[in-house]
Amino acid sequence: MKYIIAFLFLLVIPFKSQSQGALPPTFFEGKSMVLISSDPSAFPSLSWRALADSLHSYFIAAGGDPVGYLELEQVVLSEVRQAEYAKAFQQRQIQQAILVTRQKEKVSIHIALLSGDANLISTTGIATFSGMDWKQAGEQLAAFGKSTKTKNLLVIDVPEFPSLGEKVAANTNQKVFQRKPLNLEVFKLGIPLEGSAALLGPMSYYRYDLLGKNQEVFLAELENQKKEIEEIFKQNYPHAFVWLTESKSSQELINDQVQFVLLKASGRQGDLMKSFGLEPVTGDEANQMVVKYYITLLVRDEIYLGPTWDASPNSSLALRQFLENLKK
Repeated sequence: MKYIIAFLFLLVIPFKSQSQGALPPTFFEGKSMVLISSDPSAFPSLSWRALADSLHSYFIAAGGDPVGYLELEQVVLSEVRQAEYAKAFQQRQIQQAILVTRQKEKVSIHIALLSGDANLISTTGIATFSGMDWKQAGEQLAAFGKSTKTKNLLVIDVPEFPSLGEKVAANTNQKVFQRKPLNLEVFKLGIPLEGSAALLGPMSYYRYDLLGKNQEVFLAELENQKKEIEEIFKQNYPHAFVWLTESKSSQELINDQVQFVLLKASGRQGDLMKSFGLEPVTGDEANQMVVKYYITLLVRDEIYLGPTWDASPNSSLALRQFLENLKK
């Protein structure tokens, strides 16, 4: 695992319908996996599966071969989870991802080649289509794709929803503990800055609550968060810590006396709890978008959640609560 500080700028998509970028040649001669993020507060109410049903014919009309549909939030829960999905996609010979983001005022479709690593997608050469609703965005893609002859002839007529999640969870080797790690006072805790690949990979940018954020606003938020994190640590963490500001492997960090790394996961609370092997909450709490901080022990690839589940919709509050619970 590498910890890299890199500001990955968010995509800004205008309100009007648009298309830009060429579709990759593999789109017309290879398999695509569709990843959908749908705002539950968008009107009319439409689940991600219903959105898959609505868009499937447009992907086929464009010349694609969409072999499966997944919910984006399930895939991007953690870097480890994404890495397992990357392996699963390679085994299925998936060549590109179709990323669908439904927000209150627009639907966006992005088509990106797979990267073959935990990032899942390449950040260059991404084709973009958008409209005020799924129909307009789908028509943009279909019209663009018709200019190229497709080799995808034996495609499925209805969308399929593969049960990859259970297989991915079973292949995740990390052990999870509901307590604080030992020897925090002996070894340094590494803290990747907000915006690093370890905390927010490129796939996360296509979530309905993140896509299209203004770049200047986003960078200002990151700087404010860094200052706030520094202050929170000064007030609540009595041991040594270091900022991770360059690319280093796990072994290089261990050689520098950094055996622990602070990471965070974000997503629906019920999904996060389930991904850590915990009994998930139910009702409105389960659907709440939250942040959960945790510590990973590099030498044994272990995760420590702390003695109390302390996730919160507010990132700063989640960090304060996590550090406070480490004192117990």
